[in-house]
Amino acid sequence: MNLKLHSYNKNFLINFCFSLILLLLSFDVEAQKAENPEVLRRQLAASQNNNEKSELLLKLGSYYLTKPGELKKDLDSAVFFNQQAERINIKTGNKLNIGKSLLLDAKIEKERGNKTAAISKIKKAISYFESNKFTQQAGEGYEELSFTYDNDPKNFEVRIKLKEKALQLYKSSGAKLKQASVLKDLGEIYMNSDDPDKSIELLKQSLAVYNAAKYKELQGVYSILANVYIDKADYDEALKYGLLAEKTAVNVNDTSVQLSSIYSGIGMVYYYLRQNDKTMKYWEKALDIAKKNKDNGYVRTVANNMSTMLIRQRKFQQAIDMIKEYKARYPIDDKEFEKREDYIIFSTYTIMKQFENAEIYYRKLVNYYGENAEKNNERLSMLRSFIFYHYQTKNFKALYPKAMLFDSLSSKNGNDMLRSENYLIWFKADSVQGKYLDAIKHYQLYKKFSDSVFNGEKSKQINSLQIQFDTEKKDKDIQLLTQKGKLQETRIANDTIMRYVFIGSLLVLILFAALLYNRSRLKTNANKSLEIKRQQIDAQNEQLKKLLAEKEWLLKEIHHRVKNNLQIVISLLNTQSAYLENEDALLAIQNSQHRMHAMSLIHQKLYQSDNLSMIDMAWYTTELIDYIKECYASEKSIKFDLDVDRIFLDVAQAVPMGLIINEAVNNTVKYAFPDKTSGEVLVSFKINDEKRCQLIISDNGVGLPKDFNLDETESLGMNLMRGLTDQLDGTFLLENQNGLRITIIFAKNTEIEDHEKVTEKSSQK
Repeated sequence: MNLKLHSYNKNFLINFCFSLILLLLSFDVEAQKAENPEVLRRQLAASQNNNEKSELLLKLGSYYLTKPGELKKDLDSAVFFNQQAERINIKTGNKLNIGKSLLLDAKIEKERGNKTAAISKIKKAISYFESNKFTQQAGEGYEELSFTYDNDPKNFEVRIKLKEKALQLYKSSGAKLKQASVLKDLGEIYMNSDDPDKSIELLKQSLAVYNAAKYKELQGVYSILANVYIDKADYDEALKYGLLAEKTAVNVNDTSVQLSSIYSGIGMVYYYLRQNDKTMKYWEKALDIAKKNKDNGYVRTVANNMSTMLIRQRKFQQAIDMIKEYKARYPIDDKEFEKREDYIIFSTYTIMKQFENAEIYYRKLVNYYGENAEKNNERLSMLRSFIFYHYQTKNFKALYPKAMLFDSLSSKNGNDMLRSENYLIWFKADSVQGKYLDAIKHYQLYKKFSDSVFNGEKSKQINSLQIQFDTEKKDKDIQLLTQKGKLQETRIANDTIMRYVFIGSLLVLILFAALLYNRSRLKTNANKSLEIKRQQIDAQNEQLKKLLAEKEWLLKEIHHRVKNNLQIVISLLNTQSAYLENEDALLAIQNSQHRMHAMSLIHQKLYQSDNLSMIDMAWYTTELIDYIKECYASEKSIKFDLDVDRIFLDVAQAVPMGLIINEAVNNTVKYAFPDKTSGEVLVSFKINDEKRCQLIISDNGVGLPKDFNLDETESLGMNLMRGLTDQLDGTFLLENQNGLRITIIFAKNTEIEDHEKVTEKSSQK
């Protein structure tokens, strides 16, 4: 059997154990509007009404009861304020406040850990509310009673009944926000009981009620919806609701640990989609929020998630060390949480095939969750790790019953990804034991469900594979029957066939030998011809290299000569200026010297560099400005601000550019600051948004006169810059903006650049 599946093995070991390794380890976080205790105290001190005082005392008691942290002094404060309210209620006989005080007392007992006393007092409060027809408050009592039961699966039924009773009472009293909150809690319970469709239905009802009440803080509902869709492996919907939760939390400025849970959930979606960078981005944000809120449970949760990324990267020991490090640094008293961390370490040791270590954790998990993980609401995640462990240890007798049970459970909650991975392990177990027909069936089921998760179109391939398998089986059966029918004829004709086969084989062998000889001769002749051509090409290449070297030397020599000639002309003009006293003539010679220096710099750069056709304008502009600064150093103190990118221009564009910069900067230095010897000049040369070169030269000087007309000016500098801009096929713009701003925009000539790229590629080939 040759199914070529070895390429799946490496990634499967990681993906199977950790694609749902943490079911987000979520905590129940309910966004609440926190009362301000100082405001309540001031209102209490100012109040003259006993009923109002009682209300304020009950609010203060509730504030200290629900205040983050588990400080004894906060619980004592809650007791104190509730007792004060009770004394006032006895005097006033306010039945509603008497009931509220009873319920608050029950909540305090629950917070102290006195579960039996708390349940008794809650039931007493419910009875009181019902007898006095306080419908909404009775609903609060039933809801509080549901909170006395933990997440053990055996408690789901009673919790659901209590929540539904509370929901019915909230509907009767018209308490919309209370209805929405209970619907959310019911959705979460159904999610934990592996009924995602019912969970989604209830959560969307919760959203509808919240929206009808124009309630904005919906991030908790969105987050749970995202978790449910993760359980269903519907990652598009999971990501949609996760991002909605993030957006909502940011809009309402929620920086509580609930935001850490939201970031953790989004990171988990990206984890399953194998977008590792986005995964780590969200998990790092989740860890930061958890640390800021000093919530050790959330810190450990996110750290465990991040350890799974190390496992995906096959950094197994680092993952285990990270879990143990955070366990020591951020202690929590939660046995269920500790077991989930044991689960990660157990799965990691299983992948590493360190079965002695894995066995220790396997026994711990079996003792806590049961042989089939039937206890404590972690059935799917634990059961799948047990299956993988039995596969690795080749305990197939234990593997098969668990694989069948796991398929039944994952089918119930509609998670095709879990089913696909289970079938892949099943297929491998069949293959190892030589059960090839079962292996094909389980591999086809693996492909069917994995393709349904990531690409609906691929399901057609599964059907095609099944049809192909059935067709091949039928064809083989037909062939077998045909062979049996012809068996007798074959035996009769066997001698004749063998004779013909021998003669035919001999003829084929002779023909094959002749073909081999002919191919050998053709190959030898072809090799000789290719060798001659290669020698000719090598000779031509050597000649071309010599010609290229001579060309480069000549070009450098030309640029050197041009630069020297320009320097000679500059020197001659300098000598000539010594004999002139006319200011205009001296100024004209000086301007000519500056322009020649601008051109000289270009040729200097060309003969000094390996690139004989392109000029680095960043270097060139810096050199030119330094030269101009030196020329006027004794006259004016001007600050030059250069913002020039490394843009390469050919000589045809670099020369006009250099002359424009020279002309513009010289004019600025001479005329922009007539009444002062200092100023600022900005020179910017960049590629703009339209992929065109943009030169900006601006100053903070006096600017142009109001009556200045560019078309009528006789200024040689201005006309020269306009003419050079036309030479560049560019646009020339003058503006007064707290001084003069010159803007020149033109398209870069890329013909030489493209030619060089083509030449370079050809030489590489």
